[in-house]
Amino acid sequence: MEVQLSKAARKQLAKVPQHIVRKFALWRDLVRFEGLAAARAIPGFRDHPLHADWRGHRAVRLSDAYRAIYIVHSAGSVETVYVEEVNKHDY
Repeated sequence: MEVQLSKAARKQLAKVPQHIVRKFALWRDLVRFEGLAAARAIPGFRDHPLHADWRGHRAVRLSDAYRAIYIVHSAGSVETVYVEEVNKHDY
């Protein structure tokens, strides 16, 4: 599975604490090599769907304060996880 980051997510990752970057990299690698189902099975990430303005998106917990917000795009049998934001929990 491919994981892509938006321009905003790349900028945000450059500004967050290093331990958040490492946890995000762990999640990203897990999704790439084991699949999204394996990443969702780990309770520490607390992967959950979002509502209202973020309907259709999901979030993973990187710490008490930080979340990565993503959406899954499917093109036939190819799925891409598109990370739109990595920021403090404010949604």
